[in-house]
Amino acid sequence: MNIRNIAIIAHVDHGKTTLVDALLKQSENFKMKMDAPKDLIMDSNELERERGITIFSKNASIKYRDIKINIVDTPGHADFGGEVERIMRMVDGVLLLVDAKEGPMPQTKFVLRKAIQAGHKIIVVINKIDKPNARPEWVLNATYDLFFELGASESQIEFPVIYASAIAGKAGYEPDLGKMENVECIFETILKYIPEPVVDESKPLQMLTVNLAYDNYKGKIAVGRLYSGTLKKGTTVAHINRDGITKQIKLSSVMLFDGLNKVDVEEANAGDIVAVAGIPDISIGETIADPKNPIALPTIQIDEPTIKMTFGVNTSPFKGKEGEFTTSRNLKDRLERELETDVALSVAPGETTDRWIVSGRGELHLAILIEKMRREGFELEVSKPQVIFKEVNGKKMEPMELVSIETPEAYSGTVIEMMGKRSGIMKEMRVDQGIVFMDFAIPTRGLIGSRGEFLTSTKGMGIMNSIFLGYEEYKGEIRPETRGSIIATETGVSNNFGLVAAQGRGKLFMSAGVSVYEGMVVGQNAKAGDIPVNVCKQRELTNFRAKNEGLQDQLEVPLTLTLEDALSYIGDDEMVEVTPKSVRIRKILLTEIERKRTRREVKN
Repeated sequence: MNIRNIAIIAHVDHGKTTLVDALLKQSENFKMKMDAPKDLIMDSNELERERGITIFSKNASIKYRDIKINIVDTPGHADFGGEVERIMRMVDGVLLLVDAKEGPMPQTKFVLRKAIQAGHKIIVVINKIDKPNARPEWVLNATYDLFFELGASESQIEFPVIYASAIAGKAGYEPDLGKMENVECIFETILKYIPEPVVDESKPLQMLTVNLAYDNYKGKIAVGRLYSGTLKKGTTVAHINRDGITKQIKLSSVMLFDGLNKVDVEEANAGDIVAVAGIPDISIGETIADPKNPIALPTIQIDEPTIKMTFGVNTSPFKGKEGEFTTSRNLKDRLERELETDVALSVAPGETTDRWIVSGRGELHLAILIEKMRREGFELEVSKPQVIFKEVNGKKMEPMELVSIETPEAYSGTVIEMMGKRSGIMKEMRVDQGIVFMDFAIPTRGLIGSRGEFLTSTKGMGIMNSIFLGYEEYKGEIRPETRGSIIATETGVSNNFGLVAAQGRGKLFMSAGVSVYEGMVVGQNAKAGDIPVNVCKQRELTNFRAKNEGLQDQLEVPLTLTLEDALSYIGDDEMVEVTPKSVRIRKILLTEIERKRTRREVKN
């Protein structure tokens, strides 16, 4: 069979998508359009391009010496591990990318574990060898250690090693960029080392849906590996859903991948990665089978969510002014649509009919969903992220994270103190050329909202990454950070005079000329506790002119909060209002009278 199916896995920003670009450009069948972007071809999503990370796994197909190589680019961030777990069911081998300076990182460990558990053959690519202070020998030894630690088999540990500079489009068997010409050695190693798909001719038609796409003309498209049998356009197949219910349906289209495109074909054979249309209610993990002998494939097991948030209809005084989709029906439909393609997400009804509890793999996982929704025209409000606790044998269990930190030595003491306050326990520490590398085991709830404080503590020079460790016994109370908010007391438009008075109390989140409402958070108080301020207050006019009246009061540059910043900032009595145009922080109870009454009731 002239097919190879391979996935590319790595830690965030180690160069997966850049390497796929190089492989595509140097393949025999890829011709790039003049109007197409010249780099990061696979990161087609706007959010991916902005953030420089892969969020959604994507398929591409290239030809080398008449052999078709199906490549799947997977996310490197552990919050999108649901994508990685599914992809392992589609391929027979993986390319593991490791940075030539940083070596194996937390997400490297996470994605590699998935590949080893699936029993795949692994090719190690040590990337970015042109980086200053690259240390490929040290990285290779650290990678061997990681394979042993994760319990790799003997055949998996005997992996071939390739050195590369993906951005230059070059690779070789030695870490010498001067001797490299192209990425041909990667193609050769794939053909030699990755096995071709094993197909049992005696089995009936079986295909597992691993990914979903949508086409305006063809409707929902199911993507997956065809394990056995042949799929033909216009034939009737059996669709077996997660509950084991089987129904027969006719396929309207069968497609194969060619470059980045899906190409219509009359039939597809076993071993290939196939896309089919015509099954409107198909979901991930379901089987397409022979109508005469329908046999379901094992469904995909996905790790459980660890973080939950409440999504609700926007109830602020500005509701409906900036968004196109604002009703509970709009939100419900959108969340149900997301469930069809994101198996790591779960949605449950909230306390009222216009609230939902949305659970995911981490803060970034849920923040990306909110960002996608606001860009599509949705208005909503979301609560502070909370961890999901479990009870096992009568004991309260909570999710734990392994946090890896890289920071200049001068800030290491501050970071250790910060992690200690959040119940973090140091597992490892090493110093290399003035940079401190530390690993901490920390409760997930201690990590919520820590990234902003971490970046401030390290003057923006620190790097923090985390992966899910598992559930452990409850670690006790974590004392919350003492801080307060500056709250607007009037509805109107902020002006210079009112803001100058407010900025003496702390750091502002806005400038003059911004619409505000009562109960909206306009800044962070320098002291503990909330403080009400009228930022709409105007200077009173008089008949007298003071000596310095003509001089303008100076406003400091406000702190502009992104969606992630806002989610990290909010307390238990606050929420984030998200619209296509704005991200606002507000109190759940907007008026001071309501907040005082609630505090009184809590005391009593």
